[in-house]
Amino acid sequence: MAYWLFKSEPGTWGWDDQVAKGEAGEQWDGVRNYQARNNMKAMKIGDRGFFYHSVDEKRIVGIVEVCAEAHPDTTTDDPRWECVDIKAVAPMPRPVTLAEIKAEPRLEDFALVRQSRLSVVPVSDEEWRLLCAMGGYVG
Repeated sequence: MAYWLFKSEPGTWGWDDQVAKGEAGEQWDGVRNYQARNNMKAMKIGDRGFFYHSVDEKRIVGIVEVCAEAHPDTTTDDPRWECVDIKAVAPMPRPVTLAEIKAEPRLEDFALVRQSRLSVVPVSDEEWRLLCAMGGYVG
């Protein structure tokens, strides 16, 4: 299993919106960055991810799972853009803020810190375990 982080502006698509989609999940559409798209193309069904609220909140608020591998993004006719579908798994018991992430020396190389503008980033096994512990998630 691989791990990822999905960033979203809560005013556009927030954790509650994701949860409301239930088991069917929702496509992670609208990504127009090649690196983020390539990250999604590498995803497999069952991979897990953090759901991150960007902009004002800047915090990990939930855990999601990839429920459909890369397919054409239905929000565009441009065949270059693909996306995956994700479904909510669980809320993060205690949201982990960007400030806490940046203050943790073991996360200095975390893609969220190094590539702050990228909307879909990989998460290493060690980063996953550490961030889950910081947020009190056991799963």
